[in-house]
Amino acid sequence: MREKSHIADLCIVGGGLAGTCAAIAAARHGAKVVLIQDRPVLGGNASSEIRMWVCGAHGDNNRETGILEEIELENMYRNPEANFSIWDSVLYEKVKAEKNITLLLNCTCVSCEMEADKIVSVRSWQLTSETWHTVTATLFADCSGDSVLAPLSGAEFRIGREASAEFDESIEPPVADNKTMGMSILFQTRETDSPKTFIPPAFAYRYENDEAFPFKDIDGRPHDKITNFWWIELGGENDSIHDTEEIKDELIKIAFGIWDHMKNHGDHGVDNWVLEWIGFLPGKRESRRYVGDYIMNQNDVRSEGKFEDLVAYGGWSMDDHHPAGFNHDGPPTLYHHAPSPFGIPYRCLYSKNIGNLFFAGRNISVSHAALSATRVMATCSTLGQAVGTAAAIAISKGLSPRGIYETEIKELKKRLMDDDCYLPFNVREVPELTMQGQITAKGAAENLRNGYDRPIGGQENCWVGEAGSSIVYSFGESKKIAATRIVFDSNLNRNQLNMPCNYPLDMKERRVPDTMVKAFTLEVSDDGETYTEVYRDNNNYQRHVNIKLDCTAKYVRLTPLKTWGAGEVRIYSWDIS
Repeated sequence: MREKSHIADLCIVGGGLAGTCAAIAAARHGAKVVLIQDRPVLGGNASSEIRMWVCGAHGDNNRETGILEEIELENMYRNPEANFSIWDSVLYEKVKAEKNITLLLNCTCVSCEMEADKIVSVRSWQLTSETWHTVTATLFADCSGDSVLAPLSGAEFRIGREASAEFDESIEPPVADNKTMGMSILFQTRETDSPKTFIPPAFAYRYENDEAFPFKDIDGRPHDKITNFWWIELGGENDSIHDTEEIKDELIKIAFGIWDHMKNHGDHGVDNWVLEWIGFLPGKRESRRYVGDYIMNQNDVRSEGKFEDLVAYGGWSMDDHHPAGFNHDGPPTLYHHAPSPFGIPYRCLYSKNIGNLFFAGRNISVSHAALSATRVMATCSTLGQAVGTAAAIAISKGLSPRGIYETEIKELKKRLMDDDCYLPFNVREVPELTMQGQITAKGAAENLRNGYDRPIGGQENCWVGEAGSSIVYSFGESKKIAATRIVFDSNLNRNQLNMPCNYPLDMKERRVPDTMVKAFTLEVSDDGETYTEVYRDNNNYQRHVNIKLDCTAKYVRLTPLKTWGAGEVRIYSWDIS
């Protein structure tokens, strides 16, 4: 068998959305990264192998931005017909575009070498190439979901539900147990223009009537009621790691049986529908959770998580699935109120007892109750970007993960907000040169430098104008212009998930939000009358745009020329540095 060795600043185990965002963030901030993923594609629960929606914070203007928004907008532009293979390729392309990332797919982490309280290296087996990969790194991040590095390194972790008295959590049981939320097998259907038959496999369970599905919606009318069948769930009463294959076998029998019931036992409005895809890899909700310097709990969520070291946020309800899953004869999940947004502290993202170990995703340092709100993938993506950015700072300054908390938490928050990560209850620091200039335009131009990149609390925080109208910064004297940062309007309230769960005949194509600025120019001048164009983009589809410049000027002019369809232009920030 072949042996290959790699040396990196940061080794990330797990290429779901958390690990993918962590790798991209770290690489863009200068760290050399090796990303190990045990599947052939990136995205984890969001990938074509599982196909779970990317869900996040509820409420107006609370959509997660940063790298995740960049990925989702790329998918809208490149994948109007919502093909999952294209979605996979978007994630793959984003990672492969970063020269600082070495990507190891189909590669399973099986062991690690320790030195005192630090991980020195990890060893992984790549099945497709029959190669052992050993990665030596300064820092490690476990984004594997199941926290594979915890038992290998001796990192402290928890499984199951805490007793209600431990954190004074009202939604937890009186006695602690090892029960978790289960895992699901999803399937997708497509509508055709004529009736189609379905012959179930011999192993499928047979459900003769609707009474087999208490509290579950199996009616296919109208189209939007054919859901992603998240409630085909088991495993919470088993070992959610070691019993996965046996649980998967049961879930597949149930999934085929449900489609057989919908097609062949009663009128469920799916005569013209066909089963297009069914997953053979379960999507997990819960297994090991690391113990960090802080364990976030139900009360932290309920009090909005206003931590000094807030580096990410959630906004999903405390959505606690019953451990019995499909076999439970009551509601499959209980929704406990959570505010949106609520902050998540940095201290939940690194190990309490392993000195160079980060983690991001559903395995962070939270109680079971808090996990029920933090586990969704859009939230996990913001956690990943925070970890990747923190790791890059730690590498550049020779710090441990805990050292970032002790000395560099303000710098971490600044970089995250500069990278279009929304941190609730915080104001972004605007560059000094931006504040030195006089800004002129028709409308509320001062909103472009108020430190808020989205509507908050009833304040729009944007400039509104017509296509072709301009905004000008004037400095009084010639200034060195190195870069500019612009935040356009990607419609944070768009009612659209990253990918569909089913495909009706009348499904609309996905497209770049109408509100996005498509074409714009940047110009500079020394007299305020004659301008020279230094940048033009006629096909922009990204919200957060950074442009490197190398010029001197007394005046800088931004002119949005065209949107993707909206009648007005909305811009949230424009910085000059």
